[in-house]
Amino acid sequence: MSDDRLIVALDVPNAIEGLQLARQLGDAVSFYKIGLGMLTGGGLGLANELKDEMGKRIFLDMKLFDIGATVEAAVRGLARFNHDFLTVHGDPHVVRAAAEGAAGSATKILAVTILTSLDRGDLDENCIKPGSMTDLVQERAGRALESGADGVICSPFEAAAIRALPQSKGKLIVTPGVRPAGADKGDQKRVLTPAQTIANGADHIVVGRPIWTAADPAAAARTILAEMNSPQARQPNH
Repeated sequence: MSDDRLIVALDVPNAIEGLQLARQLGDAVSFYKIGLGMLTGGGLGLANELKDEMGKRIFLDMKLFDIGATVEAAVRGLARFNHDFLTVHGDPHVVRAAAEGAAGSATKILAVTILTSLDRGDLDENCIKPGSMTDLVQERAGRALESGADGVICSPFEAAAIRALPQSKGKLIVTPGVRPAGADKGDQKRVLTPAQTIANGADHIVVGRPIWTAADPAAAARTILAEMNSPQARQPNH
């Protein structure tokens, strides 16, 4: 089975295409992310099929946000499937409710700090307080971890700063916004290569389009895995 530090994002329109891609990838990939965009296209059913019939690990990227009681109920319902990861927004009240909903299950709650598609200009437009992106992400991550999150989602650029937090000991750091050298950034604004991201302290990287748009998705996945295990991935970036 593959190195499960690589999570492939099945950001395709529906479960049929997602299952086809998983079959193409075969043993090259053991961990998949299923996001909100596929929820109405059979995403939850696909998650269960990949887990129960193909032995894959599953990351449900729902980014839940609501009042505490609603988040707790939603997480409790999803956690009964015992998928590996589930995302919620990193606001402390949301994280506390999600942790309560996931109690007793195998599902780990990951808190979203600031979306990797956003930059400082976007935060200004959204009336988010002043400060550097790294400082704000680090602050949100610390508060989320103190509130009971099992880990955080952040861009590769903030992974090292979060790993340095005392609250991050024993916690997970999962990073989208990872692109192999030369790949199109798409809608991501804060990206690094797989080796740089692992060197910065990430436990898992999430890669989608560079794999599923490749002529040979399994070969593309193996290339990324090789980079994650290269000497560059073991050298901290300064």
